[in-house]
Amino acid sequence: MDAFWSWLWGTGWFWFATFWAALLVNGRAAFKLLLDWKGMLTTCRFVEHAYANLDTLPDEATLERHPAAPVFVHLVPAWEEPEIETTLRALLSSRYPHTKLHVLVATRDDEERTPNPTMEASTSELVRRFRETLPPWQQKMLRVISMPGQGRKAHQLNWALRPEVLEKVLDGQYNPSRVWMGLSDADSIPDPNAHRWIAADLLFGRENLAYQGVTLSLSNFDRLDVRGRVCAVQQSSIFIRVSIARLINERRRIALFAGLMERAPRLASFLRPVFELCFRRSQICLGHNQFVRLDVLQGVGGFPTSGATEDSTLGYALGARGVLMAAMPMLELVDMPETKEKMVRQNARWYKGVLDDVAFLRDVWRRRPTAYNFAQLSRHVGNKVVEWPIAALIYPALGFLGWHLAYRFSYHPAWFVLGIAFPSISLGLTVWVGGIVTQDLIESLTPHFPRPVSIARTTLKAKFFGIFRCQTYWLLATRGAWRVLLALARTGRFEAPKTDRVARV
Repeated sequence: MDAFWSWLWGTGWFWFATFWAALLVNGRAAFKLLLDWKGMLTTCRFVEHAYANLDTLPDEATLERHPAAPVFVHLVPAWEEPEIETTLRALLSSRYPHTKLHVLVATRDDEERTPNPTMEASTSELVRRFRETLPPWQQKMLRVISMPGQGRKAHQLNWALRPEVLEKVLDGQYNPSRVWMGLSDADSIPDPNAHRWIAADLLFGRENLAYQGVTLSLSNFDRLDVRGRVCAVQQSSIFIRVSIARLINERRRIALFAGLMERAPRLASFLRPVFELCFRRSQICLGHNQFVRLDVLQGVGGFPTSGATEDSTLGYALGARGVLMAAMPMLELVDMPETKEKMVRQNARWYKGVLDDVAFLRDVWRRRPTAYNFAQLSRHVGNKVVEWPIAALIYPALGFLGWHLAYRFSYHPAWFVLGIAFPSISLGLTVWVGGIVTQDLIESLTPHFPRPVSIARTTLKAKFFGIFRCQTYWLLATRGAWRVLLALARTGRFEAPKTDRVARV
């Protein structure tokens, strides 16, 4: 024992603490990569199973006759969208009764007054022209509404959610408990079976109030360069390994706890705060391929306007109300920003939304200080506000430091092995999970894409970049976060611009 304390004090507390800090960070990184791998497998199996059973879903004629079949109003917020026709054609081609599906495009009046000079016409005018080319039954399905004044996407959506607008669109079908609001971006290509799958899920007796579908940033894959394609695959992987996997696993955890509640109610009541603090996770809304029942959406005040990203805030608001989103396996393709600058800009807007959500979650916690609300706030601050900007720096630095300090403690065999192993495992999993498994699993979903897209790596350069530069996207995300932080430090404000698909002259 004396020899141990002599060694411990002789080493120095700084290096001792640094060694264990590096060990914990590298171990956590390896563990998270394993969770990412499992999350992708979970989501891909979920998707594969759903598409293998499409034939069991009720057909359009059955849904037309069924009095309990939901009515959908699918919102498409748009501003300066020259290719919105692609999204509208996909929505109007949905395999759902046309009398129970309405597509509502929400634009802004200021675009009509000052159209983008690089576009043939304003987005509203493009929608109206497209509508005139449709047969009468599809014309009835499509409406366009322009919001006056200034505002972001959330304001456009809330303008379209007004009862006087929906009553006119639904034409006698306005019943908030039976109407579902769908949401897609103006660059989305949704699956034609999405509404049918949700209707079947509801008719089979599942009482879900909100759904988030699988979204992949691969719609414009053929227009991207090699780096852009790597980033498109990595951004898509976030949605399948985190967003959807979390929704699937959250329901499983809650079901297990509900079983404990039935068998041992007193023990479960005692453990509930621990369960909500340690095992519950915040649900993630993506802002497209998303469906919420109208009365639930109205109950949380519509789409939140407090931050730069209304989708993430909506997920937190629904969670605080006790609404658990269900995962929806139908795929939707969206565009990936086509330049490095636009990728950074997109991630800057997302990080500004992360910062804005802190105030929202803090207010939720103050109004109702539960273990779940505290967990939402603390994890948001730790995993997003703090970790997002520094992850690209801290993990490589601590990986190298872990290797270095392992030799400093080489005379302690067990510590030496751990110090060498954890950074090595983390690095290996980064290449394996991020560069190889991610590509293989997303490629396995290509037969189910709503339109043909080939994401196969056909050249040696593409394979090399895809494997050994799989962290490129995360580096760009870090740049976006630091752009926000530096702007706030210098000027106290940051305007989160839209990721435009046209260039102003």
